[in-house]
Amino acid sequence: MATYKYLAKNNTGQTIQGTVSAKDQTEALSELRRKNLVVLQVSQAAASSKPGGRQARRRGLLGLSLTRAGVRAGAGVKKDELVLFARQLATMISAGIPLLESLEILSEQADSIGFKKCLEDIVQEIRGGKDLSQCLEKYPRVFSNIFVSMIRAGEASGQLDEILARLADYMEATQKLKRDVRAAMTYPVISLVLVLGITSFLMVGIVPKFQEVFSSLEIDMPALTATVLEVSLWLKDHWFVGAGAAFGAFVLFGLYKKTPLGARQTDWLKLYVPVFGPLFRKVALSRFARTFATLIKSGVPILGSLEIVSATAGNRVISAVVDRARENVRQGDALSEPLAQSSVFPPMVTRMIGIGEKSGSLETLLEKIATFYDEQVAAEVKSLTSLIEPILIGVMGFLVGGIVLAVFLPIFELQKKLATR
Repeated sequence: MATYKYLAKNNTGQTIQGTVSAKDQTEALSELRRKNLVVLQVSQAAASSKPGGRQARRRGLLGLSLTRAGVRAGAGVKKDELVLFARQLATMISAGIPLLESLEILSEQADSIGFKKCLEDIVQEIRGGKDLSQCLEKYPRVFSNIFVSMIRAGEASGQLDEILARLADYMEATQKLKRDVRAAMTYPVISLVLVLGITSFLMVGIVPKFQEVFSSLEIDMPALTATVLEVSLWLKDHWFVGAGAAFGAFVLFGLYKKTPLGARQTDWLKLYVPVFGPLFRKVALSRFARTFATLIKSGVPILGSLEIVSATAGNRVISAVVDRARENVRQGDALSEPLAQSSVFPPMVTRMIGIGEKSGSLETLLEKIATFYDEQVAAEVKSLTSLIEPILIGVMGFLVGGIVLAVFLPIFELQKKLATR
């Protein structure tokens, strides 16, 4: 039997250290996990006098080289890399590998230099006795509030591996939802840009060339032709005014969006604008339900969960409703009442939340709501694509067809004039 020194977290979140007798390191880890401890580090007592070693010196040299290169810890970390990190860390901890050793391994195989430097800094701080959640809080651009809160709940409950797996599932579902919405928005945006580009080319490059032809026909110009010709000549001579006006409007709208009133009105418009409003509303409801369910299921208190849900809602209208619900819960009232009073949350959602409160299965019903709206978003994306296509074809037909008709109307008038002679 050998003696192993360990550093671990107990079920109250305190960092403790001690020794355990075991045949080998695997048996020592199993014994510590049977005591519901989250193992940070374990090593044989005889070898503990050399905490650094060649590997530590190599990591120190790598960290020094990154610092000298001016690489900022956490710079350029992608969401997919963060999902993979949570998934791999959960697998290693559930396999009995100590947290500190798991983080060392993940820091060595990190793809981006910024994330590698971030993990190396976290390893050094955990080696000094800090909690993982405390270390993650130092990098808010990498680890969000929900990430840190769930890790803190996992440390307190001793179920860090389960919480990390649940967190990875949540981030994967969130990323999939974002990709679906991006796919739904890409087609109409590209199509609209093409329609405007073709129309601008016709109005500036083609229509003005017909001015001399129309003047030589010696006929009364049709109203549509005269209007289109005047607009095209103005755009040709003053295109910079139109471009400047469009750019100025874009800048003013961006500045207005940064004001509290403008941000709230813009978020309200997202939820209720025709065609796209139902999609944005379903996305917001899915994010609300999934985030709320994940936090409650991970052991985060309901008031803290509602605070995080409000901050990560992505829409100020929904955040305001969640804040009112949080105040309701603080005063001992039901969560579902302020949600039901708003026009954002449908009756189905508020009633399911009310039933979940009474039955004690709120997280289960919230997960069902999230799954339902994920399916609704997928269906909405398909229907939106099929709806937008004929609309864009109609817009293009109206603009391009109107220009072509304006060009040919004088020719029709000339034919009538020649036929009467």
